[in-house]
Amino acid sequence: MTEPFLRITEIFHSIQGESTWVGVPCTFVRVTGCPLRCTWCDTAYAFHGGTRMTFAEILAKVRSHPARVVEITGGEPLAHPGAVELARLLLDEGYTVLVETSGAFDIAPLDDRVHVIMDLKCPGSGESARNRWENLEHLSGRDEIKFVVKDRADYEWTRDVIRERGLTERMEAGTLRALLISPVWGDIDLRELAGWILEDALPVRFQLQLHKQIWGAEATGV
Repeated sequence: MTEPFLRITEIFHSIQGESTWVGVPCTFVRVTGCPLRCTWCDTAYAFHGGTRMTFAEILAKVRSHPARVVEITGGEPLAHPGAVELARLLLDEGYTVLVETSGAFDIAPLDDRVHVIMDLKCPGSGESARNRWENLEHLSGRDEIKFVVKDRADYEWTRDVIRERGLTERMEAGTLRALLISPVWGDIDLRELAGWILEDALPVRFQLQLHKQIWGAEATGV
């Protein structure tokens, strides 16, 4: 019988660069492969290749690093059914587990202990038609929604989604941890974006990619 495995691009120890976990030491498990092709993607090197690793090998590599927070990312981890089981195994070993997902795949099978960081793809990504809106009903008070915006049109789309989908009310009710707005690196004026957020009184966290500020624009810390 073949041992369960995932194809892994890399496993590394770094500083979490985004989300409400920003700044926390974290071990990243980057799963290979993604069916989406966002125009601003900075991890295209994870689309193909990778190394076939059994769950036991992945866990051993994670254990070799000191962080107790682990993020499963990609690529798109939930395009691979094994990612759900890997998250459970890590949780059972006492790790805090974050799953970074595009939101194009069903998050319902994930263990309730997982912290989901889910993108809602803005039109500027070229992949907004892939948003799986049903996922909103599976988010909990430990989960976060991220919008990556590249221009004013993306910002206005984000603002309208927050209002029309009742996301502010979900945070107030404790069924959503945070809303994040992340600018595409180098594509949008940060002062303008901050001004739009303040003008509309959006209940969001304006985040910059800390890993890129530390290690440069080519760094991929998520």
